[in-house]
Amino acid sequence: MKRSLLFAAASLSLLGASVAQTGPSSGASTVLASIKSGAPTRMVYELDARAMVFILPATGRASFTVDMKPDSYAIKSRVRTTGLADVFVNYDMNLNASGTTSAAGLKTTKYTSQNNDGKKNRRVEIDITDKGFKMSAKPKFGNLGDPAATAEQVLLTNDPLTALITFALEPRAKGADPCGGPIKIFDGRQLTYLHLKRGNANTVKVKTPGWSGQAIECHVTMDKVAGYKKGESNNDTLTGISGPLRMYLAPLENGAHVPVKIVADTDKVGKVTLTAKTLRFEPLVTTAAATKTGGGR
Repeated sequence: MKRSLLFAAASLSLLGASVAQTGPSSGASTVLASIKSGAPTRMVYELDARAMVFILPATGRASFTVDMKPDSYAIKSRVRTTGLADVFVNYDMNLNASGTTSAAGLKTTKYTSQNNDGKKNRRVEIDITDKGFKMSAKPKFGNLGDPAATAEQVLLTNDPLTALITFALEPRAKGADPCGGPIKIFDGRQLTYLHLKRGNANTVKVKTPGWSGQAIECHVTMDKVAGYKKGESNNDTLTGISGPLRMYLAPLENGAHVPVKIVADTDKVGKVTLTAKTLRFEPLVTTAAATKTGGGR
């Protein structure tokens, strides 16, 4: 789950803005509503992570491409460590997720993760329908946890990438806690709920390469629902993290509440900080759109 949580945390920062914004404008259409009404969108994003090992830096980088159409979406991601981080974990993952798009959120139908850590190099594939799911892992997991996740439980979740992206995009009801949640994640074996609560009554000044302004501080704890070792379920601590994971949400003009900074105090390498480095929003040119404008002639 350590790795899934890093993917999830990275995914949460996907929609950081390139200019400072201090709050959502009234009556603004949400991102998902705009896409659903016929504005396909591509997001290209890089996220940097940094920790200090003694006096030397350990770093990581994640890149994401998210294509969203009115009825479907697809995500491609590469996450890897650089520099001294390789001494502690050889972290090189390719992830893909796809599914359906609605004005209320995204829903997984397929997820694939390929780990290239030089050890097991495990590939996991998940297919989810409205009636159940199929999962394959090569090499196979030694076990699926005690208890293992059931079909009924999995149907309430999304894969790690989709779960966190839709969390950022989903419209918040008026008067609701802006921290939102719970975020329900299934990675092929472990099924986890992330719970968020307001960590500071006031907004906090945050400045990152990708966004600056007043952000909402949220604290994240977890509920290990299924797929863990016997006795681990219902343990509300994040593996390897001391205290709550601190997540700072930027309330954007488009109505989204997007994490632009994530801070965790870890057991092995001390404080780890993830920040949105770059982001590009661009229209997604589909085959149908190209044909309509003459591009398909």
